[in-house]
Amino acid sequence: MDWIISDELGLTVGHLVGWGAAGAMIIGGVAPYIPQYRQIKRTQDAEGFSLYVCLTLLIANTLRILFWFGKRYEIPLLIQSIVMNITMFVMIHLCVNVRKKNQIVRARERIFTAQPDETARWLDQRSSITGREKPHRFYDMDRKYFWAWTDFQSYLDCMLVFSVLGAAITYLLIEVSPFVELIGFLAMFTEAMLGAPQLVKNCRNKSTEGMSVCMVIMWTFGDMFKTAYFVIREAPTQFWVCGSLQVSLDIIILFQVWLYRRNTAAARRLHRGD
Repeated sequence: MDWIISDELGLTVGHLVGWGAAGAMIIGGVAPYIPQYRQIKRTQDAEGFSLYVCLTLLIANTLRILFWFGKRYEIPLLIQSIVMNITMFVMIHLCVNVRKKNQIVRARERIFTAQPDETARWLDQRSSITGREKPHRFYDMDRKYFWAWTDFQSYLDCMLVFSVLGAAITYLLIEVSPFVELIGFLAMFTEAMLGAPQLVKNCRNKSTEGMSVCMVIMWTFGDMFKTAYFVIREAPTQFWVCGSLQVSLDIIILFQVWLYRRNTAAARRLHRGD
């Protein structure tokens, strides 16, 4: 009788540990962005946060969701991708609104939808006839304005187009194993390289001024836990390989904090006007 109770207790504890680890996987990925959101909300300044971080994570997690249909992995990892995408859209919405409020002179709006040349010429002719000013909404796909649009809907539209195209291609090639594996690799590799722009920026500046060390520390511990979870739960190879790469980049960035500590301190004194 005792051993039956012991087995049942062990099973219960095992379930609790598994659920706790799954919950940590889902919540842990978005946790580093909570302080960033609160800081932008408090200061009403979004210039220190790059929307390309959101783009990287949106692409990575959308590809990971598509990968699930070709090679089923654990549901908590799928939920994590969905939650992360929602979080990135929340961050984009905040940044777009804050930047609009901070405009001293109203800038011309840039949106995602492409406007045909014929329509543009028609608007020009109509404006010259009526004497009315042309609309200030510019519809273009100029690379200079990519992911720098002035309305939140454009970001939604862009990711919707990417998701629909990706889903259509995946549906057609779902039986092709190399293609499915490639989707998984691209998803995880894209996410793994999230810290690369920050690493390059630190190298160029020879300083880590303006970078949140707390955020990088949270990245490091989160990525270490995530990679261990991938290995223990026997997730597809792409997950733990790219997770290891992500941890390596985090450690290199933390090493830069020590390497450039004197330059960073000098930059902070200069910024304070000491």
